[in-house]
Amino acid sequence: MAIDESGLTKGQVRKLNALRKSVGDDLAQGVFEKWLKRQSKAASVEKSDPVAEKLAAALAKLENDPAFRLGNQGYTVRRARGKGASGFIVTKNDRSG
Repeated sequence: MAIDESGLTKGQVRKLNALRKSVGDDLAQGVFEKWLKRQSKAASVEKSDPVAEKLAAALAKLENDPAFRLGNQGYTVRRARGKGASGFIVTKNDRSG
């Protein structure tokens, strides 16, 4: 039975084609189906970003403050660089286009 390639991701199609080149069409079908079953069992766990959590916690107290507005484009926060520089640099993102 042929595998329906329309429902596969780009990476899965590449894996299938690589298997076809290396072991042949007949063996590639069975090997790919076994590989695909293993991939579906291994659920990807999304790792949380500790820095993003700290930023969200720091801004949580400003959630109900009507004077605190981030705007439509938001802001970019970067660490200051250079000799003797400390702290953060905050710039407003503007619409460029």
